[in-house]
Amino acid sequence: MKKNIDELFYDAVDLLKNMICIPSYSRQENEVADMIESYIRNMGFAPQRKGNNIWIKSPDFSEAKPIILLNSHIDTVKPVSGWNKDPFAPIEENDRLYGLGSNDAGASLVSLMHTFFLLTQKIQDYNLIFLASCEEEVSGKEGIESALKELPIPSFAIVGEPTGMHPAIAEKGLMVLDCVATGESGHAARNEGVNAIYKAMKDIEWFRTFEFPNISDLLGPVKMSVTMVNAGTQHNVVPDKCSFVVDVRSNECYSNEELFHIINKHTECEVTPRSYRLNSSKIAIENPFVQRAIVMGREPYGSPTLSDQALMSFPSVKMGPGDSARSHTADEYIKPDEIREAIEYYYKLLNSLSI
Repeated sequence: MKKNIDELFYDAVDLLKNMICIPSYSRQENEVADMIESYIRNMGFAPQRKGNNIWIKSPDFSEAKPIILLNSHIDTVKPVSGWNKDPFAPIEENDRLYGLGSNDAGASLVSLMHTFFLLTQKIQDYNLIFLASCEEEVSGKEGIESALKELPIPSFAIVGEPTGMHPAIAEKGLMVLDCVATGESGHAARNEGVNAIYKAMKDIEWFRTFEFPNISDLLGPVKMSVTMVNAGTQHNVVPDKCSFVVDVRSNECYSNEELFHIINKHTECEVTPRSYRLNSSKIAIENPFVQRAIVMGREPYGSPTLSDQALMSFPSVKMGPGDSARSHTADEYIKPDEIREAIEYYYKLLNSLSI
C-alpha cells in the first residue's frame, strides 16, 4: 500500500512514541527489536534478523545495481539523573516530543525507515537496505559489525544520528588506553620505595601536552584525555602501582594502530589498547550525495562524536534530525517537525540519485 509523506510522517511519530515506551538499553534491546520487526511486517515487508539487528531490502533488489544502506540504532543509554519527566513516557509539549532515545537516535531511525518505504514505491537506480542495529552506544560486537557480515557490501551509507540534517562527512575515531606505571612499595614515613604515582605523572603530563603533527581540516588535531586514575592502598604505603585510562580521539590522518605505536615510543608505562577497531572516517566532498546536499543548502562538517560509521569499510555520511547537544541529557526531546523535515530531505537527496 502506497503512502504519501504526510501519512508516513504520522506513522513515523507514532512508531517513535511506541519505541520510547520500551526500555532498550544496549544489549537489552530484545523487546524493542521485536516490536520493530512486527511493525515492518505490518508495512508489507519481510524483515531479516540477526540477534537484535533487523534489516529489509528494496523489493526490486538486483545484484547488478549499487547498494545504499540506511542505518540507525535502536539502543539507548540509561537515563541520567535530573529527568523531570518519565523517560519512558512519550510526552508532547510545546512542539517537543520528550522521551529517552527520542533524539539519539530514535528520530533518525524512524525517519530513515519511512524514507525507505517512500523511496521503494518507485524503481531506483540503486538497491536500498534499511538496517536497525543494536549495541551502538557501547560499540558492541553484536551490533552493526555483526549485521554487516550478513549483507552485501554497500557502495554508500547514511548513518542516522542527530546532526540537524547537516552531513557529517568526517568523524573522529576512538581508542581507549589502559596504562600502568609500576614502582616499589615502601613505608611513607621512611625514604624507601619507588612511588608509582610519580612515575605515572611524567606520562600523564606527556599525554596532556603532546601534539600530533598531522591536523585534519575537518576534525582538527588528535585529542588525548586522561580520564581515570587509580593508585594506593592506604595513606602510609608508597604505592607500587598506578593505573590510568586515556581517551584518544583520532582524526583521519592516523589509524588507531599508528597512534598507539607513536604513544608507546614516548611513554614509560605499560600501555594496552582496548581495541583498534573504532577508527576515524572521512568521505570525499565530491560524493554525489554530499554535492546534492550542498546544493540544497546543507553544510558539510566534521563530527567529534563517534557512531557506527567507525565500523564501516565503505563511504558513509552521518546525518539525521535533532541536535547532538540533546543526546544523553535529562528531558531529551525531538521536535516532530524535525522528523517531517528529515523524511522530506532524505527523499529529495536520495530520489533518483546516481552513485
